[in-house]
Amino acid sequence: MSEGVVRSLGSGRFLDWRALNADGTAGGLLICWDKRLMEVVDWEEGQYSLSCRFKNVEDGTVWVFTGVYGPFIREAREGLWEELGAVRGIWDDPWCLGGDFNSTLYQGERNRQGRITPNMRRFAHIIDDLGLVDLPLQGGEFTWSGGLNNQSWARLDRFLVSPSWLDKFSGVNQRRLPCPVSDHFPILLEGGGLRRGPSPFRFENMWLKVEGFLDLVRGWWREIEVRGTASYRLAAKTKELKQKLKVWNREVFGNLEDNKRAALQQVDHWDGVECERSLSLEETELKKEAKESYKKWVMLEESHWRQLSREVWLKEGDKNTGFFHRMANAHRNNNTLDRVKIDGVWLEENQEVREGIANAFQQRLSEEVGWKADIEGIQLDRISHQEAESLEVPFSEDEIHSALMDMSGDKAPGPDGFTMAFWQSSWDFVKEEILEMFKEFHEQGSFLKSLNNTFLVLIPKKGGADDLGDFRPISLLGGLYKLMAKVLANRLKRVLNKVVAPTQNAFVMGRQILDASLIANEVIDSWQKRKEKGLICKLDIEKAYDSINWNFLLKTLHKMGFGPRWLGWMWSCISTAKFSVLVNGVPAGFFPSSKGLRQGDPLSPYLFVLGMEVLDALIRRAVVGGYLTGCSIKGDRRHNLKISHLFFADDTIVFCEANKEHLTYLSWILLWFEAASGLRINLDKSEIIPVGVVEEIEEMAVELGCRVGSLPSQYLGLPLGAPHKASSVWDGVEEKVRRRLARWKRQYISKGGRITLIRSVLASMPIYHMSLFRMPKSVAKRLDKVQRDFLWGGGSEEKKAHLIKWEAICEDKSKGGLGLRKLVFLNKALLGKWVWRFAIDRDDLWKQVIVAKYGKRALDGEQRRLMELSVWGFGRKYGRNLTGAGITWGS
Repeated sequence: MSEGVVRSLGSGRFLDWRALNADGTAGGLLICWDKRLMEVVDWEEGQYSLSCRFKNVEDGTVWVFTGVYGPFIREAREGLWEELGAVRGIWDDPWCLGGDFNSTLYQGERNRQGRITPNMRRFAHIIDDLGLVDLPLQGGEFTWSGGLNNQSWARLDRFLVSPSWLDKFSGVNQRRLPCPVSDHFPILLEGGGLRRGPSPFRFENMWLKVEGFLDLVRGWWREIEVRGTASYRLAAKTKELKQKLKVWNREVFGNLEDNKRAALQQVDHWDGVECERSLSLEETELKKEAKESYKKWVMLEESHWRQLSREVWLKEGDKNTGFFHRMANAHRNNNTLDRVKIDGVWLEENQEVREGIANAFQQRLSEEVGWKADIEGIQLDRISHQEAESLEVPFSEDEIHSALMDMSGDKAPGPDGFTMAFWQSSWDFVKEEILEMFKEFHEQGSFLKSLNNTFLVLIPKKGGADDLGDFRPISLLGGLYKLMAKVLANRLKRVLNKVVAPTQNAFVMGRQILDASLIANEVIDSWQKRKEKGLICKLDIEKAYDSINWNFLLKTLHKMGFGPRWLGWMWSCISTAKFSVLVNGVPAGFFPSSKGLRQGDPLSPYLFVLGMEVLDALIRRAVVGGYLTGCSIKGDRRHNLKISHLFFADDTIVFCEANKEHLTYLSWILLWFEAASGLRINLDKSEIIPVGVVEEIEEMAVELGCRVGSLPSQYLGLPLGAPHKASSVWDGVEEKVRRRLARWKRQYISKGGRITLIRSVLASMPIYHMSLFRMPKSVAKRLDKVQRDFLWGGGSEEKKAHLIKWEAICEDKSKGGLGLRKLVFLNKALLGKWVWRFAIDRDDLWKQVIVAKYGKRALDGEQRRLMELSVWGFGRKYGRNLTGAGITWGS
C-alpha cells in the first residue's frame, strides 16, 4: 500500500500507519494513528491479521490492537485462529481486535437463520479461549449485505476486546455507521466518560456489615421526632435518616478504595519493619490489626460490587470481587444511552435524550379521553362472600414480617434509596411505625402519595438496542410501598384460581408455564394426525402493562366479587404513582400516570391476569355460539375436549378453523377488547400459522391484519410444532449458554464461584427445555463439556487439565463428589415428573387434554402407537423408564 493512498484517507504530519497489502481484491488492512496520542512499540504481521502494540503518550498505558480480515474459505479459517492465538502468546497486554472476520457467532447474525454450524461453535470457542468480550452492536443487527438483490444480510464485522482493555477504556460501545459505497457497514468503536448529573442516594448493603452501624442507625431513628400520620412519619424519618447517612458515609466511613489502600500500606509497613528486626508485642498487635482492617475493607468492597452487579446467585466472601466489578461495569455499559431513536427521530444531545425519553413515557402512561366499551354483559367467575371478606381482614405482624423476609434484599431501590435489606435488618426498631402504617391503610384506604414515587429504568431487550421500543421499562419502587404491595399480592394470589380460567397458566398457584406449551404442541399433533387443517394465531399485546385501563380493571374486580374496601386499596396502589425515568443513572422528569400497571410492582402480574379474564370470556362465548371452533381433542367417543385459546400473561395464542369468517369474528373480538381494556393487539408483531395446507392463507392474514408464519415456531420460549427428536430443537439453548459464558470470564471467578455458577445457572439454563423434550445425547455431551471446561479452565490463553472425571464430580457430596448434575439423568427425571403429575393432578387442563386424547390409561403401553410422535408420548416413555427403575424425587 502506497503512502499516497494513506494520505488520501487522512492528512497531517502527525499521521502514522502500518498496512497489510491485499491479495487481489481480497484482504488488505490499514491501521492509522495520531502520533500525538500514541506511539507504536512493536508490531506483528500475519497472513490474515496485522497487530500493533501501542503506548499511550498521556498515561503510558500499553495495549494491543489487531486488525483482522478473515478468509472466506472455511478451511483457511484455522489459519486466522492460529494467528490470533500467537498474538495472545506474544503479548499479554490489554487487547482490542476489529475487522471482517467472515464468520458469524450466533444464528441471529444472519437474516436467513439456520442451524448452529460447526464454524459458529469454533468461533465461539476461540473467543472464549482467548478470553475476549463481544460487545453489543448498536445501530443495526447486520454489517454486510450481498447476494441477489442484496437479500442476504449477516454480521461479519465486529470488535472484540479483552476485559483488561475494558478496564482501561470505560464506557465503550460499537456502533454501525451508514454504508454509502461498500457492501460492508463501517463500525465505530467509541468510548469516554458518561454524561451524568447527580446520582440519587442509594443505601449500601455493605454498611450493614460495619460493626456498630445498626446501633448507630437505631439511635438516629429513635431520636428523630415527627408528628403526623403513620405513613408521613415514616417518609419524614427516612428522609432525615438519609441525610445523616450521607454525612456519616463522607466523614466516618470514607472512600472504600482509599481505606483499603491505606490498610494495605499499614500491612506493608509492618512487613518492612519485621524484615529488619523483630516486632515488639505492641507492634505485633498493630500488624494484626492492620491485617484485620485490610480483610474487612476487602470484604466490604466485595459486598459493594456484588450489590451493583446484581449477580446475587454468587455468595460473598468467596473472593469474587473482580467478577462482581466487571459484571457491574458490563451492566452499566449495556444500559448506557448516549443517543436514542424515538418515533423515528434520533436524539443525541444529553438534555435532548433525557427530555425525549421522559416525555415519551409521560405520553405512554396518559389515558386518552374517549368512549370505552362496557363489560357489564360479560359473565365472569366470582369469589365467595367469605373469600372477599378474608381479603379485607386487618394486617397481622406475622403476615407483614413474613412478606418482608421473603423479599430480596439486594434488588435496586426506588426513589427513597433504601434497599429491602435495610428494612429487614432494622425491623426490630422500625416495625412499630410500619405496623401503624398498615393499620392506617386498612382503616382509611390511603397512604402518603410520595411513598409511591417510582423510578423507571430501561432494560434493553436485545444487544445493541437504540430505539426506545427496544427497551423494557422496569419500575423501581420505594421500599415501604413495595412491602405493602407484597402483602396485598400474597392475599390476592390465594383466591386467583377461583376466578381465573384453566386456559390461563401465569401466576396461578398449581399451574405451570410448561402446561401451556404441552397443550399447544398436543393441539398441533392432533390436527396433524387427523390430517386436518387449522390456524394458530399468535397475538402480541402492544405495551401490555403500560396500556391497561384502570376503570376497566376495577369493574372487572367488582364483577368477580371483590369487596369495596379491596377495590379502594387497589385504586390507591395504582393511581397514586408518580414517575421519573433513570437515564444513565440520573432521574429525568417527574410525572403522574392515568393508566397502566408497573412491571416490578408485586400486584401487577395478578391484576393483569384478572383483566385478561375478560378476553377469555369473550372467546369462550364465541366458541359456544359457533363463531370460533378451536381444536377438538378426541381419542374416543367418551372423551372430547375443545381447546380454543391459551394465555400466559400477555402471550396469547388462539386455535381456530382455517376459515376466513372465523378470523373476521376474532378480529371483532380483539377490537372490542381493546375498546374496553385499552389493550391493543400489535398486528405487526402477530402472526397466523397454518397447520396443514391452508388455501388463501395470505388473504386470511390480510383479514386479521398480521403476517403469515410457519411451523416449527416458538411459544413461551419452547419449540412449537417442532420434530421433538431433532437436535435443532436445542440450538437456542446452546446459544443461550454460549452467550451467558461470553459475559462471564472464568479467570475472574474463584473455583468455588464456578461450582456455584454451574450448579445454579449453567446447569439450570436447559432445564426449561428438558422438562418437555428429550435431550439428544450429542447435545448433552456438548453442554456437559461446556460445564467441564468452565470448571477447570484457567486464564484467557491457558488450558488446564481436567483433574477428576466428570462422573466423579457429579456424584453426591456424601460420596465425595460436588453434587453437580449430569444432564442426561436430569432430563429423565424432569420428564418423569409428568408421570407423577398425571397421577396426582385432578382437573388441570393439561391432564384433561391428555385424557381426552389418549384415555385415562395414557401411561399404558397399549397407547404407544398413538403417542409415539407426540411430545407427551416421548415424555411418558422416559418417565415410565425412570419410575420403573425406582428413582424418586426429593422435595
